[in-house]
Amino acid sequence: MSTSPLRDVARHAVREEVLRAAWVLFAEQGFEATTIDQVAEAAGMSRRTFFRYFAGKDELVLERLVEAGERVATALRERPSGEPAWPALRAAFDELVVSQETHAEAARSLGVMLRDEPGVRASVEERRRRWVEMLTPLVARRLPGRPDDVRAAAVAGAALACLEAAQQAWTDHPDARLGPLLDRAMSAVAPLQ
Repeated sequence: MSTSPLRDVARHAVREEVLRAAWVLFAEQGFEATTIDQVAEAAGMSRRTFFRYFAGKDELVLERLVEAGERVATALRERPSGEPAWPALRAAFDELVVSQETHAEAARSLGVMLRDEPGVRASVEERRRRWVEMLTPLVARRLPGRPDDVRAAAVAGAALACLEAAQQAWTDHPDARLGPLLDRAMSAVAPLQ
């Protein structure tokens, strides 16, 4: 039995509201201190209703992290076709850089949460795996010579490591800007093109 398109739209809207409420609470209190009851209440629903939409708090974290990766992948797809992989990845990361710099206080709080709270480590690792999986075929198309998944995965993973290093430095230094930190990190390990 399939659901109607209207029901799918409504379900998506409810999920988005729960995600929004959860991430506001995570930014204010951290992951561990935020309860499912608090998320449900902030979203205007019961705990039982919450579980109709999400399996738990981990899913709230992972879903947003994967969505961010999908935005980066879309931005990478939209880069000029002749642009080499490394500069195309750097430009695609601007999708996140601009958003995080615009909402710096909340983004830094969430960065601390993602780095420091043991309860989200599995979600962060799963995010890394999924991002590399999403970006690898897009990077492979931009590498010289025959497409090679090993090289493409290495380049995608290295770029993601640069992003994470820049985000961590930015989280710890409120006077810094994320874009220049990312430029420094990526230039330090820029592969031969």
